[in-house]
Amino acid sequence: MAVELDNIFDSFDENNIFKEKSILQNSYKPKEILHRDTQITQIASILAPVLRGEKTSNLFLYGKTGTGKTLSVNYVKDELLKRVEKKENVKLKIEYLNCKLRKMADTEYRILAELIKKFGGSVPATGLPTSSVYNKFVNLIDSEKQLIVLILDEIDQTIKKSSDFLYNLTRLNSELSKTQICIVGISNNLNFLDEIDPRVRSSLSEEEIVFPPYNALQLQDILKKRAVKAFKEGVIDEGVIAKCAAFAAREHGDARRALDLLRVAGELSERNKYKKILQKHIDEANEKIEKDKILEVIQTEPRQFQFVLYSIIQLSEEKGEEAFFTGDVYNFYKNLSLRNKNEVLTQRRVGDIIQEFDMLGIINVRVISKGRGGRMREIKLAIGSDIVSKAKKIIEEILN
Repeated sequence: MAVELDNIFDSFDENNIFKEKSILQNSYKPKEILHRDTQITQIASILAPVLRGEKTSNLFLYGKTGTGKTLSVNYVKDELLKRVEKKENVKLKIEYLNCKLRKMADTEYRILAELIKKFGGSVPATGLPTSSVYNKFVNLIDSEKQLIVLILDEIDQTIKKSSDFLYNLTRLNSELSKTQICIVGISNNLNFLDEIDPRVRSSLSEEEIVFPPYNALQLQDILKKRAVKAFKEGVIDEGVIAKCAAFAAREHGDARRALDLLRVAGELSERNKYKKILQKHIDEANEKIEKDKILEVIQTEPRQFQFVLYSIIQLSEEKGEEAFFTGDVYNFYKNLSLRNKNEVLTQRRVGDIIQEFDMLGIINVRVISKGRGGRMREIKLAIGSDIVSKAKKIIEEILN
């Protein structure tokens, strides 16, 4: 075994594929952001008054995953902070927070706690009334004259239970005496604005910018630019980047997906001791990412989602090839929730969750007409047995 491991480690010492793999990862910040000049200019124009110490309109960015929203707004943020360093009379803080960080869940308390931490304070992870945490946040940021820009990524996560958090944020300036605050919200959910309280929407989304999906040619440009720095010369076979871009363009023009595909294809090529990345490695990478993505979604979704999915998995195992419907899932879910002393959602909300699983490709939902009996939604799992067993194990460990 020791000899076998030595051979594996020796082969990786050679490194025939990568020059700098980190350039293909999500954390990498390119100096130039391709095909987003219009959106970056719009963001900069809206936020520029902060350089004079003036509060700007709240801004809302939305578009599908991987369309450059976070990259673009953080680029403008960095440029603003560079510029304001030279101004002695302007105190500006810009803080970025992803509202879907795994440790934060979707509660107002934990989001406020994380914001307090970013501004140099601290609160216990749990235990205080949310109103006390909110007051501590207000007192902390209002301790000196300053201008604050809060960039809240995946802001739609804050309304999983209620829109109180957003409502409180939008009226925050009326409670502040020294500080002014403006909000930049980012969401992958194009319908998010339709789902929130009209009062919150009118004050939150004073300015909106839509990020369209990248097309296949734009994705090729992005991949080529990164590939030059990420890979050794000559390791990418002809047609690989075009195929990678085509896959991602089909997935709503997701640049993040394109970069992940290329990186994983490189890893698979290296692992199997190829000297080049071939088109077949893109196919293998696509299959691997699909599996990983589904398991990650299952692991990070709220508990109610996990209860519904577990009900579907259990019914699928019990029924075999026999069809089952939304009502069957709800009945199973309700009994499961009661046994585990979990809040029971309405049938309509469970139906919405089922629809989301359908959109994610975890299940297939087929509407069947029953004549005068109305319409029913037939449900079937759309993931392989290996993923099902892993998903079931993940949920059982979480629910315990």
